[in-house]
Formats: sequence, C-alpha cells, structure tokens
Amino acid sequence: MNKKILGKLKLAVTVVLILCFVWFLIVFPMSKFHQNEKKLEQAARRYFELNGTQLPVGDRVKTVRLQDLYHKSFIEGDIFIPYTKKTCSVTNSWVKVRQVNGEYKYYVYLQCGVLSSNIDHRGPEISLNGDLENTVNVGENYKDPGVKSVIDDSDGKLDIKDVSISGEVDTSMVGTYEISYTAYDKLRNKSEIVRKVKVVKKLEKTVKQDLGSSDNYTGNPSNNYIRLSNMMYRIYGIDANDNVVVVSDTDVANVNHSKIDAWLNYYYDHLSEKTKNIIVNSKYCNMDLTDATLDTLQCGTYTEKKKVYIPSVIEVNKAAGADGNFMKPYTMSWVSNKKLDTKEAYLTREVFFGDSYGKNYLSYDVDDNYGIRPMMTIKGSTLITGGNGTSDDPYVVGDTTKGRGGSLLNERSTGEYITDNGTVWRIIEVLKDGTTKAISVNTISNYNDSNEIDNALTFYPTASDDELYLYNPKDKNSVAYFINNTVVGYVDISKFVNHEIEVPIYKKKIVYGNEKETKKYKTILSAPNMYEMFSAASIDNSFGNTDSYWLLNSSKTKNYVSCITHIGVPYTGEIDIYNRYGIRAVGYFKDNITIISGSGTIDNPYTIK
Repeated sequence: MNKKILGKLKLAVTVVLILCFVWFLIVFPMSKFHQNEKKLEQAARRYFELNGTQLPVGDRVKTVRLQDLYHKSFIEGDIFIPYTKKTCSVTNSWVKVRQVNGEYKYYVYLQCGVLSSNIDHRGPEISLNGDLENTVNVGENYKDPGVKSVIDDSDGKLDIKDVSISGEVDTSMVGTYEISYTAYDKLRNKSEIVRKVKVVKKLEKTVKQDLGSSDNYTGNPSNNYIRLSNMMYRIYGIDANDNVVVVSDTDVANVNHSKIDAWLNYYYDHLSEKTKNIIVNSKYCNMDLTDATLDTLQCGTYTEKKKVYIPSVIEVNKAAGADGNFMKPYTMSWVSNKKLDTKEAYLTREVFFGDSYGKNYLSYDVDDNYGIRPMMTIKGSTLITGGNGTSDDPYVVGDTTKGRGGSLLNERSTGEYITDNGTVWRIIEVLKDGTTKAISVNTISNYNDSNEIDNALTFYPTASDDELYLYNPKDKNSVAYFINNTVVGYVDISKFVNHEIEVPIYKKKIVYGNEKETKKYKTILSAPNMYEMFSAASIDNSFGNTDSYWLLNSSKTKNYVSCITHIGVPYTGEIDIYNRYGIRAVGYFKDNITIISGSGTIDNPYTIK
C-alpha cells in the first residue's frame, strides 16, 4: 500500500473518530436533552388540560415544577443527566405558562448538570440607592434610600414601583435589621436583594445623653455598666476629648502601691486585642496629697500617657452622691495618690470601721498589698453593639466572641466563666501547653445531707507558733497539703491535669516581683497567687457576702503568710495556730476539654465535657 493511500486512510479514520467524539459528547447528549425538554413540556400540557382552573389569566404567569409533575404522576420514570444515573434538578426545572395574543404559550426550563434550556430563567437585576450596609444611631430617623433601577436581560428596564419591599428598622433598639427587595420579570423569574441596617449606639453619645451637663456619673447609678474583655467595668464619665473613662467594677487582685505600674503591664497583657485597639493613651491624676487636702476636686500633677492606671481621689470625690459612691469598693482599694513626704499611699473603701469610721481615705505603707481596680480610657466613637447598661445586661462593644458548642475550652479567653459539677470557675489564662488555668469563683464548701452548706472547707495551722508556714504540698502542716489531699475530695478533678506550679517565697514582706526564691511543685489544685487575675475577693458588692481564703504567697519570716479575710481585705502578716481561713482553688483544665453550651458569662457559664 503506497503512502498516498495510507495517508488518506489515516485521515478517514481520524474524521470518523472526531465524528464519533462529537456524536457521543455533543450531538447525542443534546438530542437526548431536547427530548427530555419535550417530555417535560408535554407533561405540563397534560397537567393544565386536567387542571384548567390553574391556567393564568391576563398578564399572570403560572408555574409547574418538575418535582410537582413527578409527585402527581404526569411523568413516569426519572429524567437523568445524559450518560449518568443522576437526575436533573427537580426544583430548578419548570414549565411556565402565560397568555400571548389570546393563546397559551409554554416556556420550558430544564436543568441537567451542565446542560440547561436556552430560556429566560433569571430574575431582573436590582440596583439600590446607597450602600448594601447602612449604620444609623439609636434614636435617629432612618429613611430607606430606595431602589435605583430594575433591569432584565429579556424584558429590559422595569418599573421600580413594582419592586416589593419588606422589613422594618426599629431605631429604638440596637441590632441588625434586614430590608428585602423583590422583583419579577414578565416570566415571573424572581430576584431578591437584601440591605442590612445596623442600629448602633456610639458610646460617647450615649454617655453624654445620659449625663446631660455633667462630666461623670455620681452616687450609685444602675445604668453605667460595661463589659470589656469579659470583665465588668463601670463608666466613670467622659473626658475633654469625648472619650469615655471606665473603671473595673471590683478589685482584680491585690498588689503593693509601689508596684502598680509593673502589675498593670501584666493586667494589660490579659486584655483582648480588640479591647486594646479601643484604648486611648491618656494622662491620669497622681499628685501627692495630705490628710488635709483629701477633699480636693482639682488635680495638679498627672502621669505620662498610659494605657491603664487606677483612679485618684479626684474621681472618687467627684462621684459622691446622695445615694452613695460607686467609686468606693466594698474592699479596700488603692487610689493613685501618695501621702506627701512619706512612704505611704491612700486607699478608699465604702465603709471604714472603728476609729476610722466616717473617713473616705486611709494611708498605708506603699509596700502593703491592697486592692487594685484598673481604670482606662476608651474611644468615644466605639459602637455599643448590645446591652442597656445595667449590671444584668451591661453594654457590650463586640470586643469578645462567644464560644460554640464542640469547640475547645483552650480556645477561650481570660475572664470567661465555666461551670462543672456544681463549681463555677473563671479563666485566668490559657497556657502554651494547651491547659486552661482557672480559679474557683467562690470558696470551696461542703454540704450536709439536706444539701445545705454545712461549713466552708477551712484550714488552720496545727504546728507550733514558731513554725514557718511556707506553701508546700509535701508538708502536712501546710495549707498546700490540705488543698491537694482534702479539698480535692470536694471538687470534680476529672477534667484537671496534674500541673507544675511555681510558689513565690519572700524574705519578709510580700512584694510583687520581689521573691527571695521560688519552688516548683506538681499539684492538681492550689491556692491563688495574690497577684494573679481574679485572685481578689469575689463579691457582688453586697455587705458581708464573701468568705476568707488562703493565698500561696508566703515568707521566710516566722508565721508570715497571706490570705483574704472574710471582709474581702488582704492580710499579710503573722498568724498563729488559731487562724482559720477557707479555700479558693486554682486548677488547670486538660487540653482536650470541649464546650457543650453556655455563653461564658457569670449568668450563663460554659458547660464542658
């Protein structure tokens, strides 16, 4: 066979193969698809012949879907995508009928995978005036910008008056509202577009409106609560730049006045990143005072700009009102002012007792440990995303997120609450090893047979008066041993891991960052460190509602230890064998603990498994 004939033969084979390819991949599938279109149309015609009352009148359009024709037995057997056993879409395939010049015309749309009918099946394009997301302040009027145009590929420009608009915006309530715009073309193909309208409160505007001509809240207001970084604050007032000053609702820890700046760096590190982003570096009052000038309302000396500080006597004095002073805590808390020409600083409290009754401030050595209530200034432009400012429903600003069921506990944040078999815990921090360090919100108690509190679990030293009371889990005379061997019997520890703790030991006075030495032990539970988050008394600001508890800070000096007394005030000094205090526990949740439900708040803590 010569080369010419062989070439022609190869060409013929190639042509045949191409034709076969075209037939099997294009011609046959399209032919089968068009047969199915006809099958769908015929079924629809039979349907309307038997249901004549369903036929449209005037300009109306009636639709019957493939799914309906299946269910009503107008089509026997499924319609498949060519070369597959997959059925064509039963919800997106339909036949529409409308009158054209007095006769009924049928429009078939069949969707089978990548194959679909060449018929108008998309609704018109709706264009709106304005943005798809709008923001309006609470109390302001909202006027919808409306529809700009409606254009259909087949029918051209449509009348915007025919667009159906649904949804309302309640500008008296914070929230996100949706306005829906719906349009149809002549074949009743539907289009919908949604505009979101956020009703928000600007923090400074809300505070200004509430305060009127004043710059700060006074007395004991019920509507100045705000939650930031999972911690409760009170709004103090507004500064000259329309930013908002807030102060922690309770003591976070107890610390030496001389170490406040160093401790506040630790505190700042535990705020959420979103909270940090709304903090305004500000100057705070810290002038030295005397007992004779404690009633001043004017400040003469300020700090350099800081992210976080503490209140001064100025803020406390200005907040005084006929019904109390929300700037005075139940505990004893430092203010920023030192006592002139001494090594003392002032603190304040709701009520002092004994010889100090009726006073607003007392002075103590700057190396003593008392409560600390961080104060900071946040941007007035911050948007309130929820809450009404009450203690039950404080303002929130979207700086934290809620954990979801099934997510890991170690993905959560400082300050959130957990409940587990009757004990409520609060997250101190999540550690690099994946464990979650938490502190019990209340002292650990036991219960009698009637499920009533019998006596709080308490420990008292049993050694002689001249012993050292160092925190040591191996010493039977130490509260550490009592916690690790007795208290564990009253707490479900199945979700905790045996974890290494570092115990600070001081030469004499217990001073933040001034440890003489540290010792490491492995324990399931321990006492709180005086200086860590949420180690201060957990109270609801009602008189007498707290219990005493031991701390792990101890000293090389005889009988010198630290604890929190039953009135929420720290005690660091010599004790004897007759001193009795309760237990608050610190533990480390395992790295595989998951959340079941809850929102992480004190009223709705996470449940875990």
